[in-house]
Amino acid sequence: METKFIKLTDPDHKLVEVFNRWDNDPELIPLTRPNQNKAALERRDTMTLDNLKQRLDHHHIYLIYLDDQLVGEMNYMVDPGHLFKIEAGTAWIGITIGEDEGRGKGIGFQAIQFLEEEIKKDGLNRVELGVFEFNKQAQKLYKKLGYKEIGRIENFTFWQDKMWFDIRMEKYLGDI
Repeated sequence: METKFIKLTDPDHKLVEVFNRWDNDPELIPLTRPNQNKAALERRDTMTLDNLKQRLDHHHIYLIYLDDQLVGEMNYMVDPGHLFKIEAGTAWIGITIGEDEGRGKGIGFQAIQFLEEEIKKDGLNRVELGVFEFNKQAQKLYKKLGYKEIGRIENFTFWQDKMWFDIRMEKYLGDI
């Protein structure tokens, strides 16, 4: 199996449909967006092509392919306002493996390593991310990749009838 990562530069309606499917998948919603209550968890959003094009103004988005099948996306933004530790030159990363075929195959590990290289090429040396307390698999992945916990935000997201922390993690990227 071959994994490829391609920078998104010219989104189309087909890609918007895929992103909308992932963004509204009941299995993925608890993992990919914070929800303040049950109603928010059940809310469904619809992205437009214009929305996605506007995202490209402040997100570097990469598509994740497994054997020519689109299975996920990852992105980073530079110095966003929601950083836990404000430090200039910080990339905030996010990753979604939207298709079942892409899960449990080490793609997330490869994807984050690729993204870190792109971030370094962009002249940045620090990465920060948030991972929900219940997402043990992602926490394990980030720790394996060298991310360290720097703080927790209480009552951040609702899932399984309770509120959970957002665990903030960081990693400094050294030279290769």
